Amino acid sequence: MKTLLIIDVQNDFMPNGSLPVPYGNEIVPNINAIQDKFDLIVATQDWHPRDHVSFANNHEGKSNFDEIKIHGVPQTLWPDHCVQGTEGAAFHPDLNTNKIETIFRKGTDKTIDSYSAFYDNRHLKSTGLAGYLKEKGTSALYLCGLAADICVYFSVRDAVKEGFSCFFIEDASKALDTKAFEKLKKSMVAMGIKMVTSADIL
Repeated sequence: MKTLLIIDVQNDFMPNGSLPVPYGNEIVPNINAIQDKFDLIVATQDWHPRDHVSFANNHEGKSNFDEIKIHGVPQTLWPDHCVQGTEGAAFHPDLNTNKIETIFRKGTDKTIDSYSAFYDNRHLKSTGLAGYLKEKGTSALYLCGLAADICVYFSVRDAVKEGFSCFFIEDASKALDTKAFEKLKKSMVAMGIKMVTSADIL
């Protein structure tokens, strides 16, 4: 089964959001255009409690994008974003959500961050996504969304470890740090991930 995984296409990651990904809104038409080419479509949402450990506001004397250690693991401190139930956590209004069969929410545990769609950052808890996709018979997994260098990258990495044949849709994803992402793309290719565009799918 050919599956599309749409990662965190949420208002707070758009140009006017609290944690904007440059030109993040430009991926929405490309995601909409390819949806008919998939047997199964699944999406994720960042879904943080307001007192989440990754928010700089919850650490006295710290600023956005500072790095600290939590449980011995490096943690970037982010602006408050995708707080449960807020408009910022909602999908971009132009994203076609009618064909999304299931939504997996991540980052719900206030004590640990969760970039990957599959696991929290310490790999302590599974979201259940891998089991769901395997039960559905997913053979080829196409990933896209925001941000390409963070949540999409960590999701792709875990998807490969879970044994899925992975495709990264370049023009349906945008990175927070485009220079850093160029290096990550090389590591993705080395993992066996195939780079495609929406035109290749259409």
